[in-house]
Amino acid sequence: MATPKLRFKEFEGSWLTSKIGEVFEVTSGATPLRSNKEFFKNANIPWVKTTDLNNAVITHTEEQISKIALESTSVKMLPKDTVFVAMYGGFNQIGRTGLLLNEAACNQALSAIYPNENISSFFLLSYLNHNVKEWKTFAASSRKDPNITKKDVLSFPFNYPTLKEQTKIATFLSTVDTKIDELTQKHELLTDYKKGMMQQIFSQKLRFKADDGSDFEDWDDITLGEISSKSLAKNKDESISEVLTNSATQGVIKQSDYFERDIVTTSNLKGYYVVEIGDFVYNPRISSQAPVGPIKRNKQCLGVMSPLYTVFTTNKGDINYLEYFFESSIWHDYVKSVSNSGARHDRMNIKNQDFFDMPILYPCLAEQTKIANFLTVIDQKIDNVTEQIDHAKTWKKGLLQQMFV
Repeated sequence: MATPKLRFKEFEGSWLTSKIGEVFEVTSGATPLRSNKEFFKNANIPWVKTTDLNNAVITHTEEQISKIALESTSVKMLPKDTVFVAMYGGFNQIGRTGLLLNEAACNQALSAIYPNENISSFFLLSYLNHNVKEWKTFAASSRKDPNITKKDVLSFPFNYPTLKEQTKIATFLSTVDTKIDELTQKHELLTDYKKGMMQQIFSQKLRFKADDGSDFEDWDDITLGEISSKSLAKNKDESISEVLTNSATQGVIKQSDYFERDIVTTSNLKGYYVVEIGDFVYNPRISSQAPVGPIKRNKQCLGVMSPLYTVFTTNKGDINYLEYFFESSIWHDYVKSVSNSGARHDRMNIKNQDFFDMPILYPCLAEQTKIANFLTVIDQKIDNVTEQIDHAKTWKKGLLQQMFV
């Protein structure tokens, strides 16, 4: 028996302390044989996998199965308001949840917790999300990719109040989630708008005017080597110990902030390049976010980077414009055309000369500045919404710590 720190004033008394298996019926799904095409032909039955879970209501699934699969295999339909828990995938995946909006089936990597008329499914979902870290204590620590079992799910602790209080809590949290979803959608719309504007700008479908209303002159085609030089200074005396990395999503950041542990030590930094504030860094490692590797500007601090990176300093032009140019994809085709086809599959292999022969779209300085200022305003709006989302999530997390037992 226990009570939460924060509670709606009309409720009192202790919450019940139980286990999932004492309150709910729990089952798991199955995967139809993929070799049987009939199981996935004319498929219209939602089939939930761990990749469909986002700790919220499930609105769609990546895959569907056919009625034949449902009738011929151990896959079973699950009712609306079923709550899923991911059992496989390592510490980053186990315990992820999802709530069924409509009937669906699921695969064997999920535990399906059937709805109970005395328990709000959204309350259960919120409770499990709040306690997601607890699944680690149930994971098989001897395995490389820890997982949980149905037995673990059945024995997972579950504390709950009356249905009326559950519903009040669930309704309140649903309102908070709606606000976060609205902000997230606004963030996505602004991000898409920025991408669209960058496409128009760098294709020159959108041109800016001079302050007197006149047209700017045509853009020049120059090479990267004409406006920059490679930074060759190395950390020979090991006077700099801050190691930087270039992330496709986060830009140039401290390695200690990016990785869970330092992957280099201060004893092997002599051959690392010195990176000044304002320098650009090319990371040849490719990813879905950076198909030819990212070029980002160092705004962090003086640091050093692995020789695997290309560090360069610009000596001409508006540095903010150039940062947006490299954020675009306009230069990707060139890099693909000069990269070594025999390179590692996850890394571009480009000679220095070819890299610095990269063509740069180069308007006059005044238009560069107008472009940079325009895109900066959009970025500021995106950052503002990001801050609102972070604040809302932090506020919700604080509420959950006090509203649940």
